[in-house]
Amino acid sequence: MRRLTIVIVLVGSVGAPASAQWIVHDTATTARNSITAVVKEYLLDTQQRQHERIRQMAERLSAFTDLRKYMTPGPPDWRRLNPRTPMYAGAVDHALTAGDITGAAYLDIVHPVSAVSSSWVPGRIKAFTTRLATVDVADAVNIAAADTIGSVRVTGLDRESAAISTLEAYVVDPSSAQSATAVLDKISGGVLIGARQRQARIRLLTGVIEQLLVENKRARETEATTINMQIGTWREAATANHAFRAGTGDALRTWRQP
Repeated sequence: MRRLTIVIVLVGSVGAPASAQWIVHDTATTARNSITAVVKEYLLDTQQRQHERIRQMAERLSAFTDLRKYMTPGPPDWRRLNPRTPMYAGAVDHALTAGDITGAAYLDIVHPVSAVSSSWVPGRIKAFTTRLATVDVADAVNIAAADTIGSVRVTGLDRESAAISTLEAYVVDPSSAQSATAVLDKISGGVLIGARQRQARIRLLTGVIEQLLVENKRARETEATTINMQIGTWREAATANHAFRAGTGDALRTWRQP
């Protein structure tokens, strides 16, 4: 009977719901969880700000303004327009527009120089050959300058103008699909066009220097001729004066009134 009573009590105590629980409070664990929550909230806020900053950096200028206002009305025309058709220099006019590497157009309008005879006095030959060399150098420089001007014009008209217009259209494209890589590619294209134009400017500057070289050679020859004349005057002054005096005295002595 006693055993049955104990079993009934145990069964009843197991089947009945618990009316009270033990509450365990760990200060260290609670503090650790609080610090972890604060750190995670701080990291989440930092990541959200970074994401917002990256999105702002990724936005193109077209999101804030119309890029078409940066378009130029149009580059200058590379064509060389002549108000009237040249009657005698049509080939040179065309060479200045399209280039002429052979120089045939230029040589067709210049006056030819006669050849120097080998029977002349050596000093006279030297004096004339230096001047003929100046003419030859001037012809070569003028031919190169005409070809450079024409080549720059035809290259700028056929290639650079089209490339610049295409790049301009890509730059002002307001599409949001333009990635950073696309922007870098457009920058690279602009740098390449700039390098080509700098090369053309160097060619033009080289032509200017060649023209200055010819002008300096002409000025040097003029100065050298003047100096040689002065030196010749000083060197032959005594002989010339003696001959002048002797000739004048003979003329006076032999002169008779008719």
